Amino acid sequence: MTAPQRRTDPPSLPLPDLRVSPFTGCTREYWEAHADRLLDGLLPHATPGLAQYRLPGRTGIAGAWSDGLEGYARSFLLASFRIAGAQGRDAPERTVISDLITRYANGLAAGTDPRHPEHWPRITDRSQPMVEAASIAVALHETRPWLWDHLAETVRQRVAAWLGGFVGARANDSNWRLFQVITEEFLASIGAPYRQSEIDAGLARLDDWYCGDGWYTDGDGRKFDYYNALALHLYPVLWERIAGDRADAALVASHRARLRVFLETHQYFFGSDGAPVHQGRSLTYRYATAAPLWAGELAGASPLPPGRTRRLASGALKHFADRGVPGDDGVLSLGWYRPFLPVTQAYSGPASPYWASKAFLGLLLPPEHPAWTAPEEPSPVDVADQYLALPAPGWLIHSTTDDGIVRLVNHGSDRLPPSPAPSHHSPHYSRFAYSSATAPETPPEGEPDAPDNHIALIEPAGPATVRGRIHPLHARGHHAASWHAPSTEEGEGPSVIATASVVHGPWEVRVHRVQGPAGASVREGGWAVACDEAPPVEVTGPGLALARRADGLTTALVGLLGWDENGHVPAGEVDQARDRNAVGVFSATPLLRLSRHPGGSRLLATLVVLTADPELRDAVSELSRLAYARPTPDGAIEVGFPDGAGAHMASDLFTIPPASSDGAAHHAPSGVTSRTT
Repeated sequence: MTAPQRRTDPPSLPLPDLRVSPFTGCTREYWEAHADRLLDGLLPHATPGLAQYRLPGRTGIAGAWSDGLEGYARSFLLASFRIAGAQGRDAPERTVISDLITRYANGLAAGTDPRHPEHWPRITDRSQPMVEAASIAVALHETRPWLWDHLAETVRQRVAAWLGGFVGARANDSNWRLFQVITEEFLASIGAPYRQSEIDAGLARLDDWYCGDGWYTDGDGRKFDYYNALALHLYPVLWERIAGDRADAALVASHRARLRVFLETHQYFFGSDGAPVHQGRSLTYRYATAAPLWAGELAGASPLPPGRTRRLASGALKHFADRGVPGDDGVLSLGWYRPFLPVTQAYSGPASPYWASKAFLGLLLPPEHPAWTAPEEPSPVDVADQYLALPAPGWLIHSTTDDGIVRLVNHGSDRLPPSPAPSHHSPHYSRFAYSSATAPETPPEGEPDAPDNHIALIEPAGPATVRGRIHPLHARGHHAASWHAPSTEEGEGPSVIATASVVHGPWEVRVHRVQGPAGASVREGGWAVACDEAPPVEVTGPGLALARRADGLTTALVGLLGWDENGHVPAGEVDQARDRNAVGVFSATPLLRLSRHPGGSRLLATLVVLTADPELRDAVSELSRLAYARPTPDGAIEVGFPDGAGAHMASDLFTIPPASSDGAAHHAPSGVTSRTT
């Protein structure tokens, strides 16, 4: 076979079609053209035998050899959706599909030949090729009539032998268990050796991690993030497609029911501009967050109108495309918009971002499917302010229609294994809040932790404490609460901070009961806003700190209770930073400080604001003065928001609970009520 050549000009994207897609303008043709652009951009980085793609950038911890396989496997996944979606046929006067079939068939032949200089590393216990094998297995299944069935028998045998390295091997006890399920199910489908017991064990392990309401933790502990969407719900659908009649009908029905419940929630995680909430690891996969939306349609398990599915998925794809993703070279970088390594992990190699291929799962739906033909329908954030409590992960979602921003208040996900495993922190899990318009500050390794969306104790000449293990207490209505033991490099100390949040519109009031040593200072940070053009402007005053970027996105922090010192309220501050944020080069975070904790327990209340509403952002400073937090005789807090709405926060929401022997709280708080005046 002759290897395909890269086209001189990158594939052009079709013009928007606002008739069928009034929100995004994106059609199936747009998705196909975007896929072609991504696949074409990889060709200059292919090895001569097309078995590896050696992209520029930092090498992952598995090494360059494994990184090259990763480039093949993850792009093959994208190519398979493109090939199968076109039923293996080229459009008139084009050879895109036939070129892809030739290209990836050649790569299979070379990669599985142990004598070939580009051969792939073997699958061994807990090795990175396990991850890539699952993508290859899915791709081979979806393209079977056009690729697998036309391979030489010797190549098929080599492929089966390479994938067969999974049989009897041990996978990491996380979403990796599903890679084994997928790969061995494909082996079963082609009559190659496999172990049904390993497939069954992997699927049973998934059940162990189900926490209800559509939420899985990615392994034991409180590990909630987008892996729930792009792995733990996705792979059961892909397994079902491979297994066909071999799949247990009751298990399939269970997976579909859970996916349906999850999608009821997942639709709330996208801003009106298509941006997904920026939380968790492996964010460099970007619009892969759209994958479960298409999976729901493929499995007949979506509760969403098909036009809303496409609006959400296309919105995510277009959000990044409009911000220069991929770059001019057609390659996905290790980053969010621009290259930015802190959104990656040590295992992320240069081709790691191509798990974004999962977003193109919708191409497996026929062109006449309603998800492609129905007019786009608005997403939740398009139609009204939203409030959604998620008790399983300990999250609270609130979004505002006037600026299209979705905010996630975090009182439950820390990505730590269960106690007694040591506590540590990550800016993508330990912050009090995340959003679709911002990213957490991520200082270079070795520098102090950033202050955004965090409260810290700082002893004289000591480092600021961090929030590691999160103990959730409550998530219901407009309220959520948790406690944590602030820690330093030496581990968790005797101090404890209990925090309760109540949200309304773009506002959040946080009430902290800080049990700390006398003499320590207390520092709280608000949202970090970032941009590429210039440092955000800042405004400060007594008990107030505000930062605003050029387009008007504004964050503010206002002390409502407990921030005074001897009758004096210190002025707020703004922490300006550079090259610490995935959203932009320049970033700024508003701060409040209490210079000396009196010892024992101190009650603090803070108004936290993030808004881009044109009618609100310029008046945030003045409006914030209308907010209040007032203790009541029974120890509760009455909260007033700047627009007159209010809430009553019962004292047990921010009462430091007695700890059991395993560090968990003995009780969960009881009633909270909201009111509007």
